[in-house]
Amino acid sequence: MIRLHDYELSADAFKVRQLLAWLGLAHEKILVDVHPGREHESARFRSELSPLGRVPVLEYDGLLLHDAGAILVYLAVRHDEARRWLPVDARAQGAVAQWLGIAHDLSRSAGALRLHHAFGAAVDVAVCRGEAIALLRLLDDHLAERASAGERWLVAAQPTIADLACFPHAALAGEGGLALDAWPALRRWLWDLRHLPGFIGMPGILAAGEAQRI
Repeated sequence: MIRLHDYELSADAFKVRQLLAWLGLAHEKILVDVHPGREHESARFRSELSPLGRVPVLEYDGLLLHDAGAILVYLAVRHDEARRWLPVDARAQGAVAQWLGIAHDLSRSAGALRLHHAFGAAVDVAVCRGEAIALLRLLDDHLAERASAGERWLVAAQPTIADLACFPHAALAGEGGLALDAWPALRRWLWDLRHLPGFIGMPGILAAGEAQRI
């Protein structure tokens, strides 16, 4: 049985929910009261699930994973026999790993700004904003180069967990006060991913044709 400790508004948790959906994996969802309850910071949560006090957390056959990137890699290797989401090719795997690192940096910059604006989290706004803009510009430049070569995605001819890992932080950047108007390649990529079959969305990121949730 797969158990996912989840928070609906978490961009990192969304990545895992979305990959579980794309892989067709049934799972038990355990909701974590991140806001306002701050359950993820409790002594029990830290000692039993995530020493860093983060969501999501995946429990699977005795394995406990508390990092979104690690969870994506594990699920892709274990359940994607075609290796669409994590290619076998060493060059592509290296590129995916690099983008997973960038996704982590986006979480700590663009994601932190979103937490600041939405929940009043204490962050260095100027530092986070500068780092987030640099990372979003990097994404846009890379995607523009890929588009000039006839490619739509970050690494391969199809989306990989690299795209999924970076996607929600860019898609939710507006909630952190970051406009995407200057980055057309980035906005096109967001549109393309949101329109993939089986895209489930989350509050703030609508699936294609989905009405705003009330």
